[in-house]
Amino acid sequence: MDWNICLERAPGIEIREAPDGPVVYDAGRDRLHYLNPTATLLLESCDGTLPAIELPGAETLAPGDVGIRAKRALAEGRANDAAGPH
Repeated sequence: MDWNICLERAPGIEIREAPDGPVVYDAGRDRLHYLNPTATLLLESCDGTLPAIELPGAETLAPGDVGIRAKRALAEGRANDAAGPH
């Protein structure tokens, strides 16, 4: 995955507020999704301006992938941090 891409919401989805949180309808697939708090946070973060590596909890999206921390360090110009603790 390219962790530098900026994620955007899928076109054609409708978002409505419900008492228990947002409900998303995807007309193209005729599917209704009830979002939990984590999914809501991710949906709100996908506005096209935030690189995937900056998404809340990005480190946990690929468990065991220490490469994510290394990619972040390299992207920020901290090559010494890419190797992990010394």
